Amino acid sequence: MTSTNNLPNREDYVAKVLQWFVELPETPWRSRQPDLVRAAELHSRGVGLEIVESALLLGSLRRLSRPPDHPPLRPIQSLAYFLPVVEELIETPVDANYLDYLRHKMRIYAGQKRARKCG
Repeated sequence: MTSTNNLPNREDYVAKVLQWFVELPETPWRSRQPDLVRAAELHSRGVGLEIVESALLLGSLRRLSRPPDHPPLRPIQSLAYFLPVVEELIETPVDANYLDYLRHKMRIYAGQKRARKCG
């Protein structure tokens, strides 16, 4: 967890979190009011952006890397889906190299959302 003194202002923080959320392959194209509330709560708690980004990437990648013979999961509807992963990473933070790894892995899936909309 990060001190709120080290966080961007609330508006910038919430905007960044919501941007990351809607860019994920299995999330809505737009955030909703409850997502804004969850992002603002994370800011109020002092949760660092690196933890939030890591949680979004890790939670999404866990879903995307499921074995192909498993039934498909429903799309993620809310930022709240990722809150347990945020808590996990607060308890056991990952280092910056792992965040870079998660970003790299997500690039593999980057086109899936566009393909879903066009398909």
